[in-house]
Amino acid sequence: MNEEKKKALRALKTARGQIDGIIKMIEEERYCVDISNQILASVSILKKAQTLILKQHIKHCVQEAFEEGDAEEKLDEVMSIIGKLLK
Repeated sequence: MNEEKKKALRALKTARGQIDGIIKMIEEERYCVDISNQILASVSILKKAQTLILKQHIKHCVQEAFEEGDAEEKLDEVMSIIGKLLK
């Protein structure tokens, strides 16, 4: 597993812990603003994981496709993901 994937995995595990904490906060009827702040933190770390995975894809899969002269499909995939991120 390369470094980007390792970092993304750590981020996702952290997000999972945060989400479990958010669920507990809701069950305990904690203050809504505190819950909302924790949700924002989870979204942020998920975005970080997304960026790391996309970086890994570009550095490895897309680069390999360029070297093989067949990058159009990989570029379309990346552009599709970027389009979804911008929504």
